[in-house]
Amino acid sequence: MAKDGTNRGGRRVRAGDKPKPLADKINLGKAAKVLEAPDLHPESILEADELEVEADLFGEDMPEPSEYLSARQKDGRPLGADALFKETWKWLRERGCEKFVNPRLIEAYAQAFTRYIQCEEAISIYGLLGKHPTTGGAIASPFVQMSQSFQKQANLIWYEIFDIVKQNCTTAFTGNPQDDIMESLLSGRKGRYNL
Repeated sequence: MAKDGTNRGGRRVRAGDKPKPLADKINLGKAAKVLEAPDLHPESILEADELEVEADLFGEDMPEPSEYLSARQKDGRPLGADALFKETWKWLRERGCEKFVNPRLIEAYAQAFTRYIQCEEAISIYGLLGKHPTTGGAIASPFVQMSQSFQKQANLIWYEIFDIVKQNCTTAFTGNPQDDIMESLLSGRKGRYNL
């Protein structure tokens, strides 16, 4: 620690070899720790006939996305992030990693990516230039900056999700939901703007 109270020196962030995916470690025969999900149905000492109240039990494969992911926007259309949430959840479930990723993280990714798409649509409609409110001169469209910000946010969250999958997936996997999300979301809105 320096005299001014700050920590200096030491290992640089992200220095050294990057960790290998779990599937690669297993294929190479190296020691690998596989995280197990907590047992959701532990053995119980109660018998069914000992319960006094009948319960309606049902299983739920996927948590319901929060309402704000499908909230109506100013133009009257729903946001549509709930569809992206469901698609991402299914992708995680196919790889057996849905239990390792917090649903709030998936919601944050879905919202950021959908906002990015909204900004790209606005750029397509209004163009790359705008009018300055006081001078009337040409300025860069604010949608460009917002688009870049939402894209960066969505990518950072996606890298976090993908890293969890990479570190915990025991089988080799192909396919990435980011490959065709933009295409499917934009194709659903194509007729509205006659692009």
